[in-house]
Amino acid sequence: MLMNLKRRTLGLAAAALLVAGPALADTSTVKILVGFPPGGGTDAIARVLADKLKDQLGANVIVENRAGAGGQLAAQALKAAPADGTVLFLSHDHSISILPLTLKNPGFNPAEDFVPVAGFATFVNGLALSGGTPARSYQEYLAWVREDVKKRGTVGVPAPASTPEFFVKVIGQKNGLDLQAAPYRGSAPMMGDMLGNQIAAGVGSVPDFIENHKAGKIRIVAVIGGKRQATLPDVPTFTELGLTGFEDLPYYGLFAPKGTPKATLERYSAALAKVIALPEVNERLTAMGLTVGHMSAEQLAGRERAYSQTWARIIQASGFQAQ
Repeated sequence: MLMNLKRRTLGLAAAALLVAGPALADTSTVKILVGFPPGGGTDAIARVLADKLKDQLGANVIVENRAGAGGQLAAQALKAAPADGTVLFLSHDHSISILPLTLKNPGFNPAEDFVPVAGFATFVNGLALSGGTPARSYQEYLAWVREDVKKRGTVGVPAPASTPEFFVKVIGQKNGLDLQAAPYRGSAPMMGDMLGNQIAAGVGSVPDFIENHKAGKIRIVAVIGGKRQATLPDVPTFTELGLTGFEDLPYYGLFAPKGTPKATLERYSAALAKVIALPEVNERLTAMGLTVGHMSAEQLAGRERAYSQTWARIIQASGFQAQ
């Protein structure tokens, strides 16, 4: 009788653990990898989420910057991480969708090495002008560059072979200008040169630009997407300006190593949904230029596939050869 009671008690305890979801390995720390330096938009977003996720998960959540190669180093680190829920990767489209299209051997395959946890936002890229650039609009900028393309036609981008770099090429082609993209190692150093008027313009994400735009230090003059952004109601879309084909929006999401238990992924997805629903988090992310909304793992995977297909066509049409 006593032995049966013990067995029943142990069985109930095990069932309770299964319902609650698996515990984190042998640590109370969850690490969120970020592929860009501190000070940029992606880093700021990760820290906002990490601060609140710790309460939802009952664990210490830290952000670790693995900057370099447009997020490639962070993606490789995720591939090598244990599939136990202790390491996640917060990434936007570049590392997950674009690097596999532009590198022959990126050192990871998202479809084989990663699993989506959940998405939490979409955003737009835009063209911003430095404070010392006299132009006040997209049309004025093109006219200003046309006067001296060799001196004025360089545009900063946060990473080589990124969507901003390809977008610079498209802007140039559509307007008969030989624009040259100047790749940086992240948005923070690009922004430093823009603030110092070392470069006249940059193409990057609105989350990277928004703070300095609001402060009047730079000017966002056009954004991608099918409609204007709520945080930038006076800034036209490229579609309005006659540059179509860029309505599919980039995304932000969390990814985990392939093999991470489904219950763990679902637990993290639910925690993320609760965090972005908090008014203070939602307002802060929105102020950064994000359109906040929870995407399930399946929805995030679908958005990633569609985005990759769109940019595969654009990259192929540009004549770019995978390096």
